[in-house]
Amino acid sequence: MDANSQSAEVCLEACAPLHCGAMRAFSKREVREFYRRLAETRPIPQTELEFINPFTLLVAVVLSAQATDTGVNKATPALFALADTPAKMLALGEERVVELIRTIGLFRTKAKNLIALSRILVEQYGGEVPHDRAALETLPGVGRKTANVVLNVAFGEPTIAVDTHIFRVANRTGLAPGKTPLAVEMALEACTPAQYKRYAHHWLILHGRYVCTARKPDCPNCVVADLCRYGAKTGPVEVIAARAAGGRAAGGEPSALADPPPSRGTHRRPPQATPKSRANSPRGRSSRPA
Repeated sequence: MDANSQSAEVCLEACAPLHCGAMRAFSKREVREFYRRLAETRPIPQTELEFINPFTLLVAVVLSAQATDTGVNKATPALFALADTPAKMLALGEERVVELIRTIGLFRTKAKNLIALSRILVEQYGGEVPHDRAALETLPGVGRKTANVVLNVAFGEPTIAVDTHIFRVANRTGLAPGKTPLAVEMALEACTPAQYKRYAHHWLILHGRYVCTARKPDCPNCVVADLCRYGAKTGPVEVIAARAAGGRAAGGEPSALADPPPSRGTHRRPPQATPKSRANSPRGRSSRPA
């Protein structure tokens, strides 16, 4: 959703070594554990873009291209106060929209797209945001990523929008490597358990934004460090080693994934032979005569 300060080319270059096929693939159990830990840190994650309704969400996501969520959130309150529907956006006009979003990158192109998509929504969809990927992608300024975000956040669809952060996390960790955002999206769709798909986009993007950052990932504080395939983890070596060792069973598998030890009640001791009575043993007999 928000654009990282580095370009997509830098991200692709950084992830290029991960496409060589040498990285060990995640098992299904590891994928479940990966998401379980991210979910534990943020049980119900939310988008950081501020919005009022599906239309204002669509506008915010369109504005977030090549910009930060923080920057978008500074500009949209004034815009949404005047135009929180497609009809109101049209009435506002392109020049007024330009003035309101001037602090956001590519503001002139984005203002033009907002007016154009608002006109289409009014004329073809009764002023409503369509609940359909193909229809969304026909709107000016809306691509597959934006459509996925709107479907997920506004309509609760289990879609996974791949931005710079998710592209980096999926490749760096080895969760779902791919050379293009679409390839990563397809890989994530295939491997993500159904129970985690609804919020997978948010967990991955927030992890990439605050922990698995582009220049220096915070590996010592990463909850999935022992599952991650990244070979150049940052931080004190002893901290990384301790986290990995603490999260692994004796066989090398993360402890949360290892089979639990057998319960004490499942194995009974074999019955022991009844000891012979001392009265019947030679040593137990009295030496005195009868």
